Amino acid sequence: MKWPSHGSNPQYLYQELGLSLPLDYIDFSANINPLGPPQVLKEKWADFYNEINDYPDPYGVRLKQLIAKKENVHEDTILLGNGGAELITLIGRLLYGKDVLIVSPTFSEYEKACRVNKCTVHYHLLQEPNWGLSVSDLNLEKMNAVFLCHPNNPTGVQYSYSTILAVLEKCEQNGAYLVIDEAFYDFLEDYIPLTPLLQRYPNLILLRSMTKMYSIPGIRLGYVLANWTVIKKLAGYQPHWSVNSLAMMVGEECLREESFTLHTQTYISQERKVLFSFFEKAGFEYSPSRVNFYLVRDSSLTDQLPLFYFLLKKGIVPRHTFNFPNLEGRWLRFAVKSKEENARLMEVLSEWRQQN
Repeated sequence: MKWPSHGSNPQYLYQELGLSLPLDYIDFSANINPLGPPQVLKEKWADFYNEINDYPDPYGVRLKQLIAKKENVHEDTILLGNGGAELITLIGRLLYGKDVLIVSPTFSEYEKACRVNKCTVHYHLLQEPNWGLSVSDLNLEKMNAVFLCHPNNPTGVQYSYSTILAVLEKCEQNGAYLVIDEAFYDFLEDYIPLTPLLQRYPNLILLRSMTKMYSIPGIRLGYVLANWTVIKKLAGYQPHWSVNSLAMMVGEECLREESFTLHTQTYISQERKVLFSFFEKAGFEYSPSRVNFYLVRDSSLTDQLPLFYFLLKKGIVPRHTFNFPNLEGRWLRFAVKSKEENARLMEVLSEWRQQN
């Protein structure tokens, strides 16, 4: 089976499984903000059009200035990118031929970028169902870098600040980079910023995506925060005009929408509580997520494929986990969606429970 490597675009999933795509379906496989993009983007869309007849600023000065002010960092510690995927690719190039440890289960693109660059990939496997991270168990001998997704994708687990700091210090002692993918950090209600650590730890690399919170996956935009020497190396691998004018203007408007982020955090938290309460009553296991997605499984099944097919036929599209190391399909990932869509998911899972 050639499983799709990402969420979204469910037509390819149905095609691969030999199923007909329903006329009405709900895509729970893409973990972006269910509230959609900030309204200001629609209001200013015509203004953006006026900028497309000129080349973009190759340095993204205005957007960098906003990020620097928001994060209290110097502009030289910022690199803009064409979404998180490009930035992960650049980091893979930075680590060419090195030994890399990936804390798993996690986003498959880290391994892909590293293997393309002839890295030797090792895994530290977290144990379900809580997926806790024990720093003492991390074997960093001969490692040149560690990839840590925080909050974790696909589990949604949040690690404590003290745990992150302990991992960072252990990486520094072993001469290894710590690459922390913070694509979903802004969904956390009690996030403690890691940016102040950049001055103390030149081995720290923070990955940020603007796709998820602002629901703009069609506009590729993200950035890296790191020591200026690391940024300079990464920028040397990046093609010219990597980030287009439209993406930078959208990014500028999104960064000004602080109330949008707070509203999203409250909404996601409320909906997640409703869903988790249902899962407990209906006898489904779920991951202790703190963000806008979570893992679910029917523990009575060794293989979740029967449930997966049942949901797909009902027009509910989860994200499979066959390409997440240490999960291998034993769970299904769902995004937190609108109240109505979440209600439909619970309705279909109730039907499954009644039949099984």
